[in-house]
Amino acid sequence: MALVTKAIKGTQDILPDVVYKNQFIEQTLRDIAAKFGFREIRTPVFEHTELFQRGVGETTDVVQKEMYTFDDKGGRSITLRPEGTAGAARAFLEHGLFNEALPQKLCYILNCYRYEKPQAGRWREFQQFGVEMLGAAHPAADAEVISLANEIFAFLGVEGIELQLNSIGCPECRKNYHAALKEYFEARKDELCPTCLGRLEKNPMRILDCKSPVCKEIAEGAPAIIDYICEDCSNHFESVKKYLEKMNIEYTVNPRIVRGLDYYTRTVFEFVSTDIGAQGTVCGGGRYDGLIEELGGPHVPSLGFGLGTGRLLMLLEAQGIELPKPSGCDIYIAPMGENASYEAAAIVADLRAGGISAQTDVVGRSLKAQMKFADKIGAKYTMVLGDDEIASGKAKIKNMDSGEATEVELADLAENFMEFLLRQETAALGESLGGLEGVDLSALFNIGE
Repeated sequence: MALVTKAIKGTQDILPDVVYKNQFIEQTLRDIAAKFGFREIRTPVFEHTELFQRGVGETTDVVQKEMYTFDDKGGRSITLRPEGTAGAARAFLEHGLFNEALPQKLCYILNCYRYEKPQAGRWREFQQFGVEMLGAAHPAADAEVISLANEIFAFLGVEGIELQLNSIGCPECRKNYHAALKEYFEARKDELCPTCLGRLEKNPMRILDCKSPVCKEIAEGAPAIIDYICEDCSNHFESVKKYLEKMNIEYTVNPRIVRGLDYYTRTVFEFVSTDIGAQGTVCGGGRYDGLIEELGGPHVPSLGFGLGTGRLLMLLEAQGIELPKPSGCDIYIAPMGENASYEAAAIVADLRAGGISAQTDVVGRSLKAQMKFADKIGAKYTMVLGDDEIASGKAKIKNMDSGEATEVELADLAENFMEFLLRQETAALGESLGGLEGVDLSALFNIGE
């Protein structure tokens, strides 16, 4: 068999036998964000290119090298979103959310697109969870956003992940730092890559984020921005650290963190693990106090983070952390003959209406083949339905693990099957807890009420 085409390089198919992991992670992220007061926002997958040029920054790798940009049929330059913050900020402005109670706490789970060399932990299409807190200048907001990310890792049982923290100051105190960087890199500009040579004039801080091994080595000896931040930025950073210490959140100050996007100011942070190879940053973010103004709005100090769900899943797998699987099929009804097939369809419909996961044959298999299929899909119980069962109004439900069969009334099956399941679980619990004879375990499940 010759396929007409395959998935595009840098993309991936998430198949049914593993997609439950993504679903569990997504729901966990939403639930934790909701505890902190964050509400979900959904923005378009593409935006006007100018949004990312102005918001993300024209000197960044994202804008210069990685964006999927095209002209639509109306001649407008359109870009698939490479990250989530710019779109959320645009929506915040366009819909006047700055006129509502601040801070506005927004969160999202969305697909992003960057043209990069695919490798472990880095895809051209990837899913990102993000939070944005718009309208909060106080250092307590920085600590709260960081604590939200920290709680995600704690809830999932992730070990050995390190919070790295830095301050890159405000535009005013960065002027002196840019001058110091320019002087340092000028002395070795013949060794810089062509991209960084262009950055030397426009934005020398971008050199610190270059992926070239040569530029990385040169950057190791560059001045640290923490030594150039102004008094206000220094006090803000010290206050953030104090809040984190009060919240018992451990951190390491890493003066080399600058993040890859131009909108960042003051606090920047990353959660880093050594368990997933070179792409060790699982979550990164910081403050972007000037972004809303850059997009044409009022001054709205803001901050947030982005977390790659793909990298998070890689980390969980590397640490052997199992995620709960869905319950699957509760009962498979195997009909024998055309008349039984009609009856099975009716019973399955009633069971599903009652909240039971039920399946039956839809391809005309033999009874033996149906039993094999029920086993493959992990059905907890099976029930064979033939003319005799229909005539008597009774059939046997078989436990696929123990092989035990229990006779039930067909007329009451849909109504009573949930209670039947609970009774079976109660019995199994009683056996596993041996020595509790005489204890009415059914009360735990409110059976009979």
